[in-house]
Amino acid sequence: MEALREYDVHIDSKKRVTLRGANYHYYNVKEYENGCIILEPRELSVPKDISVRTLKDMDKAIANFKTGMVSEPIDLSDF
Repeated sequence: MEALREYDVHIDSKKRVTLRGANYHYYNVKEYENGCIILEPRELSVPKDISVRTLKDMDKAIANFKTGMVSEPIDLSDF
């Protein structure tokens, strides 16, 4: 695979490297023992909706709560 760009960088006093013209805000970093560093772009996104399975589980939990089918209270006083 051929490189699109190649340039030298230095680490600043806070041990940071600046990427010129980066296309993404987030990268996954992999460091190897031989000194190689691989950056893979990441796009963070918010899920568009709650899955059907999760909604069914929530409905079942509320139905159980309304009918009194619940566990014993948990003692959290130790925390």
